This record gives sequence, C-alpha cells and structure tokens, in this order.
Amino acid sequence: MEIWGLRNCDTCRKALKALPGAVLRDVRQEPLNAAEIGGLLAAFPEKALNKASATWRGLSEEERARAPGDLLVAYPALMKRPVIHAGGEMHLGWTPAVRAALGVE
Repeated sequence: MEIWGLRNCDTCRKALKALPGAVLRDVRQEPLNAAEIGGLLAAFPEKALNKASATWRGLSEEERARAPGDLLVAYPALMKRPVIHAGGEMHLGWTPAVRAALGVE
C-alpha cells in the first residue's frame, strides 16, 4: 500500500500510522510523473486540487487558471491528500468513508 502525500502533513501521518505496512511517498521529494498525475485527475477530476490550502490562496488568479496537471507539477503541495493506493484502488482523503473502505476504524 502506498500513500501519496507530504511527510509533514498531519492527515498523511494519521493515515500512515493507521495503515500497517503502508509507505509514504512525499510528493515534494519524489514528484508525481505525468501518468500518475493523469490517473489522479481521471479518478478525482473535481477533487484532486486542494483549493482550501495555503498554497492555493497564495496563487495569483493567472496561476489558478492554469490546467490542474500543470499546477500539480509546479506545486505538489496543491494535491488533496492523502492519496492511498490499496488493492488496485485509489482513495482520496482520510474521511470516515475512506477509513471504512480500507477496514480502519
């Protein structure tokens, strides 16, 4: 099981702690490639960008108008996180629904 996120993100750390054997991939240190970004945007077209983040609030209107894939390449922290790969499925966030789907209470 792989978790895409940020090492210093509290939510990512909670997911990592609750999922034994999971490995965290810090997207700042090891950025997503074009295929991975494409898969993320295909799976979660409206939710892949975290528009409540400090990074988003710091962007100009011109930057916010860029394509989501370009934004994720330029600003990896804009990714909604964590993204959890488990059993051939991709889950976004650490919501009760995601925890239930992964068998975590």
